[in-house]
Amino acid sequence: MSWAISTLAVGMVTLLLIQRKFYPCFWDDLMYYARVRRVGSMMMARMKRGVVTYLQCFELQARNIPEKAFIVFEEQTLTYRAVDARSNRFANALKSHCGLKHGDIVALLMNNEADFICVWFGLCKLGCEVAFLNFNIKSQSLRHCLHSCGAKALVIDLIRCVDEVLLALTDAGLEVWVAAESSSHQSVGTLLDKLESASPDKPETDGPQPNLMNNFLFIFTSGTTGLPKAARISHIKAVMCMAFLRLCGARACDRVYLTLPLYHMSASLLCIGGCIELGATCVLKRKFSASQFWKDCVKYDITMFQYIGELCRYLVNQPKEVAHKVRLAAGSGLRADVWKEFLRRFGKIQIREAYGLTEASIGFVNYTDEIGPIGRASYFNKLNLPFEFLKCDPHTYEPIRTDTGHCIKVRQAGLLVAPVMFTNPFLGYAGDKAMSERKLLRDVFKCGDVYFNTGDLMLQDHRNFVYFKDRIGDTFRWKGENVSTTEVSEVLGCLDLLLDVSVYGVTVPGYEGRAGMTAVVLKDGHGLDGERLYSHLLHTLPPYAWPCFLRVQVRLLLIRQARHTGFSKSFENVFFLVKNYSTHDSAKTVPQSENRNNCAKSPMMCSQ
Repeated sequence: MSWAISTLAVGMVTLLLIQRKFYPCFWDDLMYYARVRRVGSMMMARMKRGVVTYLQCFELQARNIPEKAFIVFEEQTLTYRAVDARSNRFANALKSHCGLKHGDIVALLMNNEADFICVWFGLCKLGCEVAFLNFNIKSQSLRHCLHSCGAKALVIDLIRCVDEVLLALTDAGLEVWVAAESSSHQSVGTLLDKLESASPDKPETDGPQPNLMNNFLFIFTSGTTGLPKAARISHIKAVMCMAFLRLCGARACDRVYLTLPLYHMSASLLCIGGCIELGATCVLKRKFSASQFWKDCVKYDITMFQYIGELCRYLVNQPKEVAHKVRLAAGSGLRADVWKEFLRRFGKIQIREAYGLTEASIGFVNYTDEIGPIGRASYFNKLNLPFEFLKCDPHTYEPIRTDTGHCIKVRQAGLLVAPVMFTNPFLGYAGDKAMSERKLLRDVFKCGDVYFNTGDLMLQDHRNFVYFKDRIGDTFRWKGENVSTTEVSEVLGCLDLLLDVSVYGVTVPGYEGRAGMTAVVLKDGHGLDGERLYSHLLHTLPPYAWPCFLRVQVRLLLIRQARHTGFSKSFENVFFLVKNYSTHDSAKTVPQSENRNNCAKSPMMCSQ
């Protein structure tokens, strides 16, 4: 008997040594898999009780924990009950005065504030589909967004957001409502003055119970057509997003600090939805302030925050703060060097770097302590949500197919794809069937299968860690936003001094994503007029889409050739635009070769 026990002990020790040497993350993978399964079981249990949608999850928490703080905004604290009642008032006011009903599409153009959430939930209670609009977009993009999603009405927080296009919108039959007590335009209705008389009870609607595969939201992403695309977000995706904070290790007692814009999925679905799923408190800020960040963390007893890479890079340049209670940070785009410095300066904060997409549910979470990766490509993770990396052409980035017409799996650098299925639906883009079809790959591994093409290149190392390598196609990421090269090209192409324009993203040491580089050919007899160029950009593009660098050439390279030149290969005839702060609408162009170290100070390089 003792011999058998000894043999078993030796065998177990041997297995543990083999596991530690060859599969060091086995237990991390297994525990995360168990957590995902547990969260899935909780979700299914809720659905069996009739709690199916994002809104219904919120209403459940409003019943279960009515007096717990849900949203803290500036000096305002709203409990779950208060947000529920205020959203009911908005719903009743919108129903009575706007005539909105189930199935109507309503666009929301608001800054970060508590009423963004109350208006959003109020519209959901009427059965409306809400379209989140980026408050940085200019008039042409705004009109395109409203038309592409088929919006019947627009709710705003500031009239100046739509001043330039207000007449065109009302002439087109679009109702515009402002979340204010008064309006300077007769054609713009007001909402806040109607809340007092509106009922705090949920309005009755005659709509059917939502199907999980039906559309819940429209969230706009950058488009290769030159204008934003309205991605359809299903109910099932929205509900799955609510599990993000729990999967990162957040708890109901956490106070989560949110500075990211609510029109992004990461803020509205992952963070706000994550707080609802946990029953946690969200401390919402109008915008990010590096100098105020740690003061707020101490003031509001913050225990967790959501980030993008740029946010953490700004924070490592702030004075060291040790009095905070932050234990967890979750987000995406954090560079390894900033990650290390952040931990060194601000203590033992667990970082949960992640990757996700607006259009589909495929995503990763780095649940280990390894610095750098976005997640893991383990056996267990593929059980939760299948994905593959495909071999692709290095020039066209199209998947390479065999003689049988099928794609080739790779274990190192490859194009990330995921099968379209119930847990990973793709509803396409509103009003753009052709673009929707281009995001799909068919007959990938067998006849009839359909995969979603993320358009992102990933690198899988020998330990099964996954690293984000690059974004392909006609978009690049800068300042936490996706920039469409086509949109920027079309805008600059309107200038009569330019003969030809090519826009692409280039890597800049010390910065996340890619900065915009614009190669231009000037027309005969024209010089580079920085003031005209700046003024044109100011009125046509949001600041994050402005090109950081201008390259004057006699002819243009192909975009893919130019893209691989990088930032530091050549500085000949390269300029960057610097705002002249003595006036509000002028600028000058500075040769990059003369002042290479000032790029970080340019308003076109980093927003202040």
